[in-house]
Amino acid sequence: MKKITLLFSLAFLLILTPARADEGMWLLPLLEKMNIKTMQKMGLQLTAEDIYSINHSSLKDAVVHFGGGCTGEIISAEGLLVTNHHCGYGSIRKLSTVEHDYLTNGYWAMNRNEELPAEGLTVTFLESFTDVTKTIEKALRKADDQHVKDSLFRSISSELVLKAVGNNQFLNANVYSMYGGNAYYLVVSKTYKDVRFVGAPPSSIGKFGADTDNWMWPRHTCDFSMFRVYADKDNNPADYSADNVPYKPKQHLTISLKGVKPNDFTFIMGYPGRTNRFMTQSELVETRDITNAISIYTRGIRQELMMEDMLASPKVKIQYASKYSGSSNGWKKWIGMNETFAKLNVEQRRAQEEAEFTKWVSEKKSRQKQYGEALNKINSAIADRKDATYVNRYLSETLNNAEIASIAFYINRYYQALQRAASPADKKQLEQDIRDLIDAFYTDYSAPTDRKIIKSMIKIYRDKVSADYHPSFYQEINEKFGGNIDRYVDNMFDNSIFASKEKLLNVINAPKQESADETAFAANPIQDDPALKYSLSYRKIVPALRNKIAASQNDFYEGKKQYIAGQLEMRKGTAIYPDANSSMRLTYGTVLPYSPKDAVVYNYYTTLDGVMEKEDPDNWEFIVPEKLKELHAAKDYGRYAMSNGQMPACFITNGDITGGNSGSPVLNAKGELIGLAFDGNWEAMSGDIIFEPELQRCINVDIRYVLFIVDKFGGAGYLLDEMTISE
Repeated sequence: MKKITLLFSLAFLLILTPARADEGMWLLPLLEKMNIKTMQKMGLQLTAEDIYSINHSSLKDAVVHFGGGCTGEIISAEGLLVTNHHCGYGSIRKLSTVEHDYLTNGYWAMNRNEELPAEGLTVTFLESFTDVTKTIEKALRKADDQHVKDSLFRSISSELVLKAVGNNQFLNANVYSMYGGNAYYLVVSKTYKDVRFVGAPPSSIGKFGADTDNWMWPRHTCDFSMFRVYADKDNNPADYSADNVPYKPKQHLTISLKGVKPNDFTFIMGYPGRTNRFMTQSELVETRDITNAISIYTRGIRQELMMEDMLASPKVKIQYASKYSGSSNGWKKWIGMNETFAKLNVEQRRAQEEAEFTKWVSEKKSRQKQYGEALNKINSAIADRKDATYVNRYLSETLNNAEIASIAFYINRYYQALQRAASPADKKQLEQDIRDLIDAFYTDYSAPTDRKIIKSMIKIYRDKVSADYHPSFYQEINEKFGGNIDRYVDNMFDNSIFASKEKLLNVINAPKQESADETAFAANPIQDDPALKYSLSYRKIVPALRNKIAASQNDFYEGKKQYIAGQLEMRKGTAIYPDANSSMRLTYGTVLPYSPKDAVVYNYYTTLDGVMEKEDPDNWEFIVPEKLKELHAAKDYGRYAMSNGQMPACFITNGDITGGNSGSPVLNAKGELIGLAFDGNWEAMSGDIIFEPELQRCINVDIRYVLFIVDKFGGAGYLLDEMTISE
C-alpha cells in the first residue's frame, strides 16, 4: 500500500505539464520543476531563478505582503511601494479627519517630510520557502487523536521556526500546511514596521464605481495608493523614528509603458488568501446555504443603516468608511458566488467529481482501505455541526457586531489584568494600553449609528435563531421591557458609560483612594455596566457552539486529508497546486477578452472615455473630479496614452487570483510591471471553489493610468524620477 508521502511525491514533485496554463496558484520553489517550461513556451523571457532565488536577488524580493491582507510591490530603489487604493484604504482613513479628508480629496506628499506615518501598517518580505514535509510527518506519525496531532504540530513547528530564525531578531518564520495536511513548508520572512503614506487619488478615482462596479467588468477604477518603506541605518526593520531612512530593496520592479495586447503573456505574484478547490459537495452546500446566505442577509441590512449615517454626516463617513467597505466587499462576493454556483451547476459538478472518485477508490482494496471513508467522514462531520454552524454564523454577524459591547468587553479584560498585575510597571503599561484602546475606538465610533444597528441585529437573531440559543438578555427584554427591543437598547445606551468617550474617561479619571502599590485603575468601575452585561450574556453561549463544531473537526480534517491525498494519486500525471493560504504564489496566463453570455463580447481593456460615460453627479459612486474631466477634454495624457491616442484605464487577463492578491503586480514577459491586480469578475464568482477557464478573469488597473494620475492629476510627477521606466 502506498503511503501519502509517496503519493504526494508522484503527483506533485515530478516534472509535469499543467493541464491548463492559466489555472493555478503555484509555489515559487517548484517553478523550475513544474511550470517554467510552459511559461517560457507561452512567452516568458525569464528563468525560474530570476523569479525566485534564495541566493541572489530576484523578483520575489520586490513583492510584499501588505498589511497582512493584500499585496504590494517595490517600484524604486528608495523603498517606494504601490498597492491598491482599497488596500491602503484603512490607513488612509486613519490619517483622515473632517478637515483633512484624504479619502475624499486624495493626498500627495511633495517631499519626504510630507510622507505620513501609517501607524500599525506593516509590509513583509519573503526570505525563503522550504519543504519540511518529511520532518512534520515523522513527528505526527504515531498520533491518532487530532488534539495530540495539533499539539505535536505546534511543537515541531516551533522547533523548525527557532532553527530557521536563530538569533536574528529581524526574521520571522511560520510553517504552512498544504494540500489539507499532506505537505508542509517553512516560510521565513522579514517584516518592516515603519511604513509611510506617500499618496493616493481621491476615492472618486481610486474607488470609482464603488459597490455598483465592484467585481464587475468593464471597470474604470484607478485602484492604487502609494507608500514608502523605511528602515534603520543598517536597512533593518525598526519602529517609526525620524532618524529612519528609506529602505534599500534587494530588487525593485521596472515599469513598462508599452501596454498590452490580446494573448500577451503575463504573470502575477502575490499573497492569495484562501481558496477551496478541493471542496466537496456537502461543503459547498454548507457554504452556500449557511455561511454565504446568512452573511448576505444580515450584512445587507447592516450596511443600509451604516450608509444612511455616512451620507448624512462627513464625520461618520470617515469613521465608517473602512467598516462599510470591508463588510460590503465580502457581501457582494458571496451574492455573486451563490448566483454562480447555480448558473454554472457547481454543486452537480462537484457531485460528479465525487462519483468519479468513489468509483476509482472502489477499483482497488488498497484504495478502499486508505480513502474509502474520506467522503463519509467529511459528510458526517458537516451534518453533525450544521445546527451549531448556523447559530454561530448568525451570532457572529448580528449580536457580535455591537460595537459598544465590544469596547466594554475588552476594557473589562484589561481591568481584570490590572487586578492580577504584580508590578507597578505592569500596571502602568496596562493603564496606557487602556487609554490607547479608548482613543483608537472612539475615533471611529458613532453611538447613534451603533444604537440603531444593534436594534436591528437583535431582532434578526431573535427571529432567525431558535429560542434554545437565545442569550439571557432576551429574558430581560421580555421581563423588564415588555419584549420591546428598542427600549432595551435605548436603556443600554442611555445608561452605559461606553456610549461616549467622555463618559468613559470621566469614570476612569475619577479620583480614587490609592495605596502605595495601587493605581488609579485599581478598582473596576464597569462590572455592572449594561453594555458589558449584554456582551457577557451572548458570549456565554459561544463555548457550547464551538465545542459542538469542534467535536466533528477531527473526522472532518482526517476525511479532507484522505480525500485530497486520493485526488493527488487519482490525478497522477497532472501538476496540482495547493489551495491558497496567504503564502506567496505565482499565477500566469494571457491578456484575453471573454464572452459572458450570448451575443455579448467584452473587450480586454477600458479607457478614460468610459469614466466620462459613467459619470453621474447625483450618485456618489460615479462622481468624476473636475480636473480629470479637464484632462480628458484636452486629451492631455502625455506619454501615458495608447497608440490610438486614448488613455488606458484597466485590462483583463486570465490569471488565477483571489482575495489577498489585491495590489499584486501584473508582469509582462520580461518581468516588467504593467498593472496592478485588484478584482475578479462577476461571471466567475465561484472561482475560489472551481476555476472557470472560459469565464474567469483578473481585473487590473493599467500602470499607465496609475502614473497618469500621479503625474498629470496629482502633480506628484517628481516620484517618477526615482522609478525605472521602460518606454
